[in-house]
Amino acid sequence: MSRGKELLRYTATRLALTPIMLWLIASMVFLLLRVAPGDPVDAVLGSRASDIARTALRARLGLDQPLLTQYLVFLKKLCQGDLGQGLISEEPVSKIISQALPATIELSLSALIISILIGFAVGFSGIARPQGKVDFWGRIYGISTYAIPPFWAAILIQLFFAVKLGWLPVGGRFPPGLIAPQVSGYLILDSFLTGNLTALQGALRHLLLPASTLGILLSGIFSRALRLNLEKTLQSDHVEAARSRGISERQVILKHALPNALLPILTILGITIASLIGGVLLIEITFSWPGIALRLQEAINQRDYPVVQGIVVVIASLVVLISLAIDLVVAAIDPRVRY
Repeated sequence: MSRGKELLRYTATRLALTPIMLWLIASMVFLLLRVAPGDPVDAVLGSRASDIARTALRARLGLDQPLLTQYLVFLKKLCQGDLGQGLISEEPVSKIISQALPATIELSLSALIISILIGFAVGFSGIARPQGKVDFWGRIYGISTYAIPPFWAAILIQLFFAVKLGWLPVGGRFPPGLIAPQVSGYLILDSFLTGNLTALQGALRHLLLPASTLGILLSGIFSRALRLNLEKTLQSDHVEAARSRGISERQVILKHALPNALLPILTILGITIASLIGGVLLIEITFSWPGIALRLQEAINQRDYPVVQGIVVVIASLVVLISLAIDLVVAAIDPRVRY
């Protein structure tokens, strides 16, 4: 079978598995919310509400129906793109997500860029002088950032740079005394589009601390991966052949070793995106960042079933689709991948 047909079969298989993965995730969230302790009716009406009011609300929400019926209704609405209505705010879940998601995407992309820049710099500097001091401290950095609990590091960074030094805001996404530009929901982009330099400065100052914290914590993944893959690639036969032709070590690393070492990092990028979900949740709570992770935490505390289900399904869909895209790119550019 030719490589083009193999790639097509691999793509079709992955696309066919994607709905199954999303169905499993949605089903698990639905069941876990129903078996968890607590009653969403109490969250809406309070524990002192009358039995009549509680029964009426339970019937209106469909919670008086059998579990299987609730599950089938949930799947039917999900297939129609209807994520339901929030129990507390009574707003469409899709509207709640659309209002909170831009803040999370802005924070996640900024943190991902910072993590790649720092991770590649640390990993590349270590391989330039193996077994040296720079390499030693680079390894310590990679292990430390990977092992440090995100919430603990976030609190320390917040206390030092925001509370003690006062260089950056403690939390929030935008200065409270300014009017945020409303175009796309992405404050950095909206500030550029409107030419509002004051808003841009305020948005960047609030973004810098949480994005840098999450970026530094994730950079250890890239630094370790780049160093290990570069070290392995530099010992391969084609690199030794390049050296034997008199090519300088710098050219050997940049032109022969680095491109091959970057291919596995594309796969690691998909794993890192999944790690962003857990990291962003803790960072948003610590820095009071009004994103989707903070909204998810509030919905869990309030036992708001539709909001929790909708947010988890949307986040899972983004992670699965991004991972799928990365896997397909790796499969297309790496001839060593077999299907």
